[in-house]
Amino acid sequence: MTGLPDFQALMDRMTAAYRAGDASVCAGMFTADAQLYSPYAPPAIGREAIEALHREWTQGGVPDKELRVLQAGGSGETTWTLSSYSEDGGKTRGTSLCVWQREGDGHWRIRICSLNSDEWEVAT
Repeated sequence: MTGLPDFQALMDRMTAAYRAGDASVCAGMFTADAQLYSPYAPPAIGREAIEALHREWTQGGVPDKELRVLQAGGSGETTWTLSSYSEDGGKTRGTSLCVWQREGDGHWRIRICSLNSDEWEVAT
């Protein structure tokens, strides 16, 4: 599985978890030793830290969360996706670059993820 539709299905699962406020499902999309880098929080290393961070991010649910895979590629047991994200009526938006690893159980999980905000201030 390295096709865009296959990874979109995984991101749809994460989107549903965000919308439902289910941090556990979000964290389950990551490997046990995953790394998550974000402009919205300090780095989260390991699934427990990633779940704690998602608990904050998904508190009360995020009904308009959108995740859309723009590109995907890779080979073997490792692949990558470039996705767009948005929520809060588009006020929070950006891209994420994730490296996925196929684990021994056959499931793809995120090993490293970097979120990049589209929000920036222009220096004057």
